[in-house]
Amino acid sequence: MPQDINTGRQTVEGTVKSVVFHNEQTGYTVLKVELPSDFELARAPEITVVGKTRAVWEGEDVKAIGQWVSDPQHGRQFRADELTCIAPRSLKGIERYLASGLIRGVGPVLAKRIVETFGEETMHVLQHQSARLREVPKLGKAKIAQIRQSWHANETMRENMIFGQTYGISVLKMTKIIRKYGPDAVAIIKADPYRLCRDIWGIGFSTADKIALSVGIPSNSPLRARASISYTLEKESEDGGHCWTYENDLLLHAHELTEIPVEILAAALAEEVEAGRVVIEHDENSSPMVFLRSLRNAERIVSSRIGAILSAPSEKKPFDAEREINHWQSRQGFRLAEMQHRALEKAFNSKFSVITGGPGVGKTTIIRAMADIYAANGREVILAAPTGRAAKRMSESVGMSAATVHRLLKWNPAINKFTFNSSQKLKGDVFIFDETSMIDISLASDLLSAIPDNASVVWVGDTDQLPSVGAGSVLGDMIKSGVIPSTRLELIFRQDTAGLIVANAHHVNAGEPLEVRSGDTDFYFVRCEEPEMCLKRAIEFMTTRIPRKFGMDPMQDVQVLVPMRKNVLGADNLNIELQKALNPVGDSVVRGVAIFRVGDRVMQLRNNYDKDVYNGDIGFVKAVDSSSRSLVVLFDGRPVRYEAADLDEIVLAYATTIHKSQGSEYPAVIIIMHTQHYVMLQRNLLYTAITRGKKLVLLIGVPYAVDRAISINSVKERRTSLARRLKAYAEKER
Repeated sequence: MPQDINTGRQTVEGTVKSVVFHNEQTGYTVLKVELPSDFELARAPEITVVGKTRAVWEGEDVKAIGQWVSDPQHGRQFRADELTCIAPRSLKGIERYLASGLIRGVGPVLAKRIVETFGEETMHVLQHQSARLREVPKLGKAKIAQIRQSWHANETMRENMIFGQTYGISVLKMTKIIRKYGPDAVAIIKADPYRLCRDIWGIGFSTADKIALSVGIPSNSPLRARASISYTLEKESEDGGHCWTYENDLLLHAHELTEIPVEILAAALAEEVEAGRVVIEHDENSSPMVFLRSLRNAERIVSSRIGAILSAPSEKKPFDAEREINHWQSRQGFRLAEMQHRALEKAFNSKFSVITGGPGVGKTTIIRAMADIYAANGREVILAAPTGRAAKRMSESVGMSAATVHRLLKWNPAINKFTFNSSQKLKGDVFIFDETSMIDISLASDLLSAIPDNASVVWVGDTDQLPSVGAGSVLGDMIKSGVIPSTRLELIFRQDTAGLIVANAHHVNAGEPLEVRSGDTDFYFVRCEEPEMCLKRAIEFMTTRIPRKFGMDPMQDVQVLVPMRKNVLGADNLNIELQKALNPVGDSVVRGVAIFRVGDRVMQLRNNYDKDVYNGDIGFVKAVDSSSRSLVVLFDGRPVRYEAADLDEIVLAYATTIHKSQGSEYPAVIIIMHTQHYVMLQRNLLYTAITRGKKLVLLIGVPYAVDRAISINSVKERRTSLARRLKAYAEKER
């Protein structure tokens, strides 16, 4: 066995007998390797080799450089620092290689016939003289064509995977890249590596930049400078929810990212403007404001659509709002509060209106009254909300069908846009949207573009909740502009003597201490100092104590909410531990550290229009296929298939971040607030978490962390221009 006398590392060469384990994301691989008969370890002709490689098949020859280790569980292994796979050279290896599943349609019997026909020339024939396959007995034209196509596709795939391995791109992500760019993926990437940032979800600037620099793109090149400008703007949008950034800040952040001189970055910014990806607006009171064109256009579309709807007459005959409200109250047997009455009047007398307020203040009652009265007066009413859970809740409370915004607009994959848009409008007279604090500027643009001018729109939401995940502050800007008739509801109705959920939500929102009572109630606080004990208590309450006392199903009714993903009390670790407690065994599919089993609760992480599932959607795993590493997930009873390359779009959702819970409501929530979450603790975070609970809220954590969350009300202002644009519209109309 050759050994490097300086490092002590040894080299082992042999043939892959079997692939025991292969993680396609990390490349971690366990192989059974046969050693040559003349190898000095002939007394143990089969060894275990552990290392990392992106693509490996049975029958391949491997060269492993590393050292022997003794694993406590698996015994003696060769741990390879470098693991190189090459085409097999022995006839036995070639035969096993061809039969490994590498080539579609070739099993052990056919592999043997091919090797018997060409012997040691087999690999050369397949690579360079595939027409000679007709020499193989009993091999028809269709099968020959299939073998040739599969062989060359795999050669291309191997080249792509090796390229990805070189730059730390996982097999699954490389599969997505090939799906996007086709067989010429490597050539396309080398020409402009920064395309990856724009085109492939989950690949950031650092990966693209590493490739760019290694393939010879100069560090100060205009291509790199322009990419850093766009990336910095996108990062501001994704991380801060901003629609624009100041020019000086943009150049400074791009310089910190790349160390490219500012004068080169300024020239790159000008090129991005000329190319149309970026837009600069000037304000006499500040530095120039730089927008991604898509976000600037979205703001302009939203403001112009609101203006068009406000100014367009309704095609329907007006009705006496006061009389209709009184009739509705008589039928219901109760009277609305003054502000509720005023909100209804504004909605009936305005083409576009906003209603805001916290939990229990009667927003749902107003929506139901509006829908009833409009329908009774011959209006076609359309109800929608941003998430499936919010739409379902709206439908149940109002007694009319409600859709998600995305399904209302109907994505058309053939044209890569929504079916309903500025050219093809939705049908309806009145559009009522709930949970609108979640609607970002891009979705608002798509939604309002599809609404006819003569329709009426009511925008309902809670401005004190966390803002939308995407860029913009649409609900807040509408109110801030002063252009749209708005009503804020403050009088609390949904509160009983035993209940504290609504009361504590309002206490938090006012910066006041929580109210806690002994005995039976709907809000409990459990003091817990040690993170490991908090984790243990959360699992105990979810799996045992809440189901036993309240008769709730932990898989369907109870949701754990935390401020962040990382740490012991982060969503990632909680999901692992809760899965162990609630769904520990069964067929599974593994992606990295995540294990998905039938019955698992999962969440979609991004909008996938082709699958018709969206960021924050909750589903349950119905079926797993371990061999193909694929899943079927049920979203509201609708099956959606996830191939191996799609698994990075879902995560376990026994626990989730509070941000991701927006728009959802659960029978019971367990909230964990600890000093581990220190940097995230703020008022609107705790307020949003409490308002997710419908029947029960259990808050576990450190009193200091809870007090800090209540006291910190420094909500980071988003850089948006919608309010300014709406004001400009109003001034123009005057």
